[in-house]
Amino acid sequence: MSDHQSEEQQVEALKAFWSENGNAIIAGLVLGFAGFIGYGYYNDNKLQQEINTSEAYQSVVELAAGDEKTYREAGEKFISENTDSSYSALTALALAKEAASHKDWPQVETYLKTAIEKASNPGMKAIATIRLARVQIESTQYDNALTTLATPLPESFKANVEETKGDAYLKQDKVDLARTAYQTAIDASEQSASPTLQMKLDDLAQHIVLAK
Repeated sequence: MSDHQSEEQQVEALKAFWSENGNAIIAGLVLGFAGFIGYGYYNDNKLQQEINTSEAYQSVVELAAGDEKTYREAGEKFISENTDSSYSALTALALAKEAASHKDWPQVETYLKTAIEKASNPGMKAIATIRLARVQIESTQYDNALTTLATPLPESFKANVEETKGDAYLKQDKVDLARTAYQTAIDASEQSASPTLQMKLDDLAQHIVLAK
């Protein structure tokens, strides 16, 4: 995955990749290790556990197109039964997205905090952290959002972090801080800044001029 992708694109790509290729990758590992010391050992070891977890995760994913209540219950059950698996973080992210479609922000926040706790991958943790801050902004928890964004995250997410900070500052009418954050986000963009981000900065500049 490219560091230039948005965090939304990154998590969707990760989910799609595992959905399409996860079983094949695991099967390849099984076959490769089987030739080295025998399949029997791995059949009773961690690799078999990962295969079982992968299959359980796939079952939860397939429920996403069905009944929402069943999907949530299955997802929560999967997380509780696979607390040490990276799949639990992906499941929590998916549940958060589903709850967001109903604007159930307290539930979204709960799921995102679970994703942050369970994520072993720094990128996945960053995605959940930025989403949590955006939900907190939506819920008018501006100071909480800024505290969330103070968590050290990979440099590749700096533009997303600074843009979200700018949104929080703007909601607090801290125009100078918002402008600085938006400009920092643009400067941190390894490719050209998104039109939306540039529009935010331009609108803010116009607001400052009119206020004088």
